[in-house]
Amino acid sequence: MNIIGTGRAHPSLTVTNDMLSTFLDTSDEWITTRTGIKQRQLISHVKLEDLAAEACHNALKDAGISAEDLDFIICSNVVNEYITPSLSCIVQGMIGATCPCFDLNSACAGFIYALDIANSFFKSKSDINHILVVCAEEPTRMCDWQERSTCVLFGDGAGAAVLKRGDDFKSIALSSFSSIDPLYQIRQLEKTPFITKEEFGGPLVMKGQDVFKLAVNASLNDIRRVVEENGITYDDVDYYLLHQANIRIIETIRKSLDQDKVKFPHNIANYGNTSSASVPILLDELNRNQTLNRGDTIVLSAFGAGFTAGACLLKWSKN
Repeated sequence: MNIIGTGRAHPSLTVTNDMLSTFLDTSDEWITTRTGIKQRQLISHVKLEDLAAEACHNALKDAGISAEDLDFIICSNVVNEYITPSLSCIVQGMIGATCPCFDLNSACAGFIYALDIANSFFKSKSDINHILVVCAEEPTRMCDWQERSTCVLFGDGAGAAVLKRGDDFKSIALSSFSSIDPLYQIRQLEKTPFITKEEFGGPLVMKGQDVFKLAVNASLNDIRRVVEENGITYDDVDYYLLHQANIRIIETIRKSLDQDKVKFPHNIANYGNTSSASVPILLDELNRNQTLNRGDTIVLSAFGAGFTAGACLLKWSKN
């Protein structure tokens, strides 16, 4: 499996830390020192499916193919305005594709999970030549915007990648273990005349220190698996592209692997945590600013609620 095109899309509204401090008990210094975030792009008038479609169009253009050439679409999404139909079905129509599609929810690790599924399709189905993975997320709609410990962390956006049959992906490792309390949101469903159990809903709940430990441990374990499986060292990896959740998490992982900062590019200062869209957004930035060179060894790693995590190792062959 090879990556032949990438794309991204962001809402037009930029919300800085100083803007948040006008209605929250916070400051630019408080947010920046704890998270590395300076600003984020937030949905205001645009719909998430519009961002998803834009990211897809950009990825298809970069790949040099049309939507009609797609054999499958996989969409990673945690929450959006539609419960049904799936976001992938909506985006399929918006971009003019006719192939099968489905959504998955593996939280912030969704891009890695989608890549693993796509790789399995290529191996098991000889008639599949092109797969589009799109990650579209609006985690800002999950937060209590009077709770500074959560709402300052997130931004909205979409990232996409076009894949074709090939051998660039050398190893993918997925891990999941049930740990609900550190990070969850419960949504109250519609009532029926027969419901007697107590039900409730509310905004996202996050226990920061617990999430920090889970994220670091899961990411390091997955990275070690994909590196060791390929018989290389951490020094042999040119770039580590991590889920953009918190600069402290990224730095802790980097220091644990004893690697130079240049190997851990990040854009969290500009976008915040965009859930599963963060890794493909970062990948697209590096692709388009020509940071990545043909032959580079790249590790992708992400982690999220569940607790879910995943990493993959690939060679970059795109020109």
